[in-house]
Formats: sequence, structure tokens, C-alpha cells
Amino acid sequence: MGKSMRDRIPLRIYSSPPWREQRPTWQDAKPALIEAALKRATARPSGNWFVAGASRDVVRGKVCGRTIAGQEIVLWRGPHDVLMAGSGSCPHLGAPLCDGAVAEGKLICRWHGLALDGTRFGAWTPYPAHDDGVLVWVRLDGVGGEDPLPAPVLPDRPPADAIDAVATLIGRCDPEDVVANRLDPWHGAWFHPYSFANLNVLETPTDADDKFLVEVTFRLAGKVGVPVVAAFSCPEPRTVVMHIVEGEGQGSVVETHATPIREGRTAVVEATIAHSDRPGFAYARPAAGALRPVMRWAAARLWRDDLEYAERRYALRRNGRFPD
Repeated sequence: MGKSMRDRIPLRIYSSPPWREQRPTWQDAKPALIEAALKRATARPSGNWFVAGASRDVVRGKVCGRTIAGQEIVLWRGPHDVLMAGSGSCPHLGAPLCDGAVAEGKLICRWHGLALDGTRFGAWTPYPAHDDGVLVWVRLDGVGGEDPLPAPVLPDRPPADAIDAVATLIGRCDPEDVVANRLDPWHGAWFHPYSFANLNVLETPTDADDKFLVEVTFRLAGKVGVPVVAAFSCPEPRTVVMHIVEGEGQGSVVETHATPIREGRTAVVEATIAHSDRPGFAYARPAAGALRPVMRWAAARLWRDDLEYAERRYALRRNGRFPD
């Protein structure tokens, strides 16, 4: 009976030392190790694809405007809800197309009514776009400078019945500062004691197996938490993915995407895709609409803190004061 109940309830009562009595991790968090992992990540191909936001941000009949690497971008739903993307400046007199309208799948400029159907029109340039069901991506070959790929490099994700939520925050930093933050798991229980306890890095990346393996307890309330083992890896240069590989929610992922807005300005787009094989998870799916704000709040809370680190790292790099 006890084992059966334990299997049904993923929560655990845990014990952990007070914050100030934790084992210091600064000797483990070697700058050279983190920088080597960052260097390997930034060397991976992206195919010039950039995350533009959540799939739910681009709704039928409305225009979604973004700035990516200094480029004005517009996205909208064309016929049959196909994702469309292109330059955000009207080819007629340069009006902002983000203020336009969508009718019958065409983007219409409000200044003079020029209608764009997603194909090239004069100097106006369409961009390849991809909707993966959680996030929308735009390919900017003139910005990325790599050999283009037909689709973004996506990590493994749980089945389609998972619950996803996307949080976006803006920081005064570059994408590499965001990625470097995620490639330092040792700061978790020190910098985020409200969320993490008993964090232990089991494995560090190597050329042959380029991932961190971390055991940690996600704190819920008081001394109640969910212990898991998570793997952190980088499928492409602006993405760090946490896969739950053992424990409750095995197969769930948290994808952290860093999209440059302009130099020194980066959007952190974090997608949490939750899944569980437990029968009770089926009851959570109908409540996904109520759960998503909670999931977004949890991600935003962590990143409001972590952006302090990313912004600090950026400022030190800019002033030539970042530790070697």
C-alpha cells in the first residue's frame, strides 16, 4: 500500500541545509569549463533561424511585429493559418507594417492599402517562417551568415498531449550571456533558493558527451518538493534545453531561446513543455488554460533574477573586466 501510494504521489518531503550552510559550489563552477561549453554551443549551426515568439502570439487576422538583430519583422497567418513572415517596412513609403491589418490572408498596409500576400513585392522581402506548434521561427540569412537550413534545429520534445507555456523577457545583454547563464547549473540553489534545493551536478560536458547532468529538487511549498534528474544541452547556438530524464515529468523539457533584438538587447523566450505518464495528467490537460499563466509566472520569476547575471556578464565583457 505504501509503495503504491508513493508511486501515485510524486511529491516528497525533503531536508536541506539552510541557505548559508549549503556546500559552496564556486570551486566546481570553473570559468574555463563554462566557457568551453559556451564555445561549443555557439559553434553549432542554426541555419539562420531565430525564435520570434510563441505560436499563440501570431493569431488569425492580426499582425505580430518583432525586431530581430536590428531587423523589423512582421508575422501573420495566411490562408489556412499558414505562418507568413517578412520585412516590417512597407515597400511603398516605409510605413510600419506591424500596424497593418490582415484580410483574407493578406497583410494590408494602413497608410495606402498596399496588400502583401507573402511573396516578393518590389523591395519587400518575405522570410522563411516555421511554426513548430509551440514557437514561431524566422530565417534571416542576411543576419545569420550561415548555410541556411530548411527548418530550425529542434530538440526532442514530449508527445503532442503535453502542456506548453511560453514566457518572454527582455534583457540588456547578448544571446551568449543568456546561454552562459544556463551553462552554469551550480548557481541554482544559491541564487534561486525559492525554487531549487539539494542541487548536485553529476556530470559535466565533454567533447564526446556535451551535456550537464544535474539532480535537484524543485521546491513547491515548505519542505515539499519534486526530485528529478535533468540534462542540459545546446542543440544550436542560441538555445539551451533542460530535459527531465528521471523522476516526475520524465520527458518534459524547458527550452531557453535567446533572440538578439539589437546589440546589447536580447529577448529570452522560454518554452516549458510539461508531460507526465501518470494517469492523473489527463485531468490536467483540460485545465491547461489555467495552468499556463502559472507556468509563465514561474519561468519569469527565475529569469528576472537570471537576467541580472546575464546583464552583469555583458557589462563586464563590454568593459574588459570579465574574469578569464
